[in-house]
Amino acid sequence: MTSLQDWKPVPFPPAKVLEGRYCRLEPLDVARHLDDIWAAAAGHDAMWDWLPARPPKDKDEYRALLDSMVAKAGIVPLAVIDKADGKAKGHLWIMEIRPENGVFEVGWITYSPALQRTRVATEAIYLVGDYGFSLGYRRYEWKCNNLNEPSKRAALRFGFQYEGLFRQHMVVKGENRDTAWFSILDSEWPARARAFRAWLAPENFDAQGRQKASLADLAKAGA
Repeated sequence: MTSLQDWKPVPFPPAKVLEGRYCRLEPLDVARHLDDIWAAAAGHDAMWDWLPARPPKDKDEYRALLDSMVAKAGIVPLAVIDKADGKAKGHLWIMEIRPENGVFEVGWITYSPALQRTRVATEAIYLVGDYGFSLGYRRYEWKCNNLNEPSKRAALRFGFQYEGLFRQHMVVKGENRDTAWFSILDSEWPARARAFRAWLAPENFDAQGRQKASLADLAKAGA
C-alpha cells in the first residue's frame, strides 16, 4: 500500500475560464450561453440518447435544465465555446469531485453535432484534465453506460484506462445502467498531456483538416 502520510486534501475546483487553442470552457451562464447552445442543439435529439435527461422540447425547457445545473451543488458546469466563431455549442460538468481523495470526473458531456468529432471536443477533455491535475488532484475519471460503445471508445482514445464494470449501478430513464469505469492517474497525466498537445498542434493536420497522426499513435510513441 502506498503511503500518503503527507497527503492533504486539495481545493474544490474554482469555476474559471479554461483557455485552449480551439476552445474555451466558460463557467455556465444561462443568460449568456443559452441562445447559442439551443441553436446548436435544437432538433438533434440523438445527442441525448445516453444522457440522464430527455431532449428539451423548447428553449424554455432547456433554460430550466441549465438553470438546474448552475444551481446544483458539488459540480462545476462549463459551456464549451468554439473559438472559431465564439459560440457556445455544448456543455459539460466537472463532477464527482472529492477533494479529500483527490478525485474528479468529466461528465454530462453534451456536445451538439457541431462539436462532435472535432478538435474542440478533444481539447475540452484535455483542458478539464489539465485543470484538475494542476490543482493537485490524483485521479481523473470517465464513466458511461456500458452499452454506450462510442463513449467507451472515446475514453480509450483519450488515454483513460478501463477499470471494470459496476453492474446495476444506476436507474436512468427507467432502465438499468451498468456503468463502465475508466481513469487517468496523476502519474500518467504528463504522458497523456504530451499526446494531447501533439495531436492538437496545427501541424498535425493537413490543409483539409485531416489528422496526420492519431491520438492513440502519438500516445504509443510517447509524444
